[in-house]
Amino acid sequence: MEPTLAVRHNSLDALKAVLPDWWPVLLGMLVLFVPTFHTLFTGLWATEEQAHGPIILGLSLWLMYRNWSAMMARTEGQPPLAAGWVMLGAGLLLYILGRSQGIIAFEILSFVVLLAAVLMLKCGRGALRVQWFAFFFMLFMVPLPGPVVSMLTMPMKMAVSWATEHILFALGYPIARSGVILQVGQYQLLVADACAGLQTLLTLEALGLFYLNVVRHSSTFRNVTLATLIIPISFTANVIRVITLSLVTYYMGDAAGQGFLHGFAGMVLFVTALVLIIGVDSFLQWFVKWRNS
Repeated sequence: MEPTLAVRHNSLDALKAVLPDWWPVLLGMLVLFVPTFHTLFTGLWATEEQAHGPIILGLSLWLMYRNWSAMMARTEGQPPLAAGWVMLGAGLLLYILGRSQGIIAFEILSFVVLLAAVLMLKCGRGALRVQWFAFFFMLFMVPLPGPVVSMLTMPMKMAVSWATEHILFALGYPIARSGVILQVGQYQLLVADACAGLQTLLTLEALGLFYLNVVRHSSTFRNVTLATLIIPISFTANVIRVITLSLVTYYMGDAAGQGFLHGFAGMVLFVTALVLIIGVDSFLQWFVKWRNS
C-alpha cells in the first residue's frame, strides 16, 4: 500500500474508533454552527472578496483528518488539558457576542477556538501540537476589520494597476491609468478591492502555506525561499488576473469582461498562483540538486 493511502486508512480507522465518544461533541458543534455557516454561505462567502472561506474551511478539515491518526497516537493516555476549559469559555463568549451582535468575525473565530478547546479536553496537550497548522490555517477564514483593509488595500491596488498599465503598454496596447482606473481602448476598468485587495493577497498566502505544509520538503533552503517568494508570487498572480480581465474587455467588450469577472476571474487567480508556486518550487528543486551535485 502506498504511504498516502496508508495514512488515509489509518486516519479513517482512528476516526471510526473514537466516533462513539465524539458524537455528543459533533452534535453540539452542529447545533451551534449550522446557522452560522448557513449565514456565511448565503452572505459573506457568496461575495467575491470572501469566496475563499469555504475553500479554507474544507482544506482545514482535510488537514485535521489527515493528521488524525498521528494525533490519536501521540495523545493516547494523556489527561485532558485544564486550559481547555478556559478556551471553551472564551469560545462560547465569542460565539454569544458574535451571534447576538451580528459580528460574523467573532462567530468564525469562536468556531476555531471551540474546536481547539474540544481537542484539548478530549485528547490533551499533544493534540494541538499535531494539529496546529490546521487551526492556524482556519484563521484565514476570519475577515479583517474594515479600517485595516481600507488602509492597506489602496496601495496594493495602485501597485497592481501600475504594473498592469506598464506591461500592456509595453505590449503595444492602448492603455492609460488614472489612480486605480484603467482606460483600455474605449473601455474603463476600475481595479476593485476584489481584484487586488488585501484579502486576495492573504488568500494566496494561505494557498502557498498550504502547499508548503502538504509537500513538506526536507530542504530548509527550499522551504524558506519558497515561503519568502509567496508574497511576490501572490502579487504577480493578481497582476495576471487584472491583465486577463483587461484583455477580455478590450477584445470582447464590457459585458464579456463583467461576465469573466464574476465567473472565472477567481479561478484564473488561484490557478495562476498555484502554477507559479509549483513552477518556482520545481526550479528550487533543480537548484538544490545542482548545488549539491
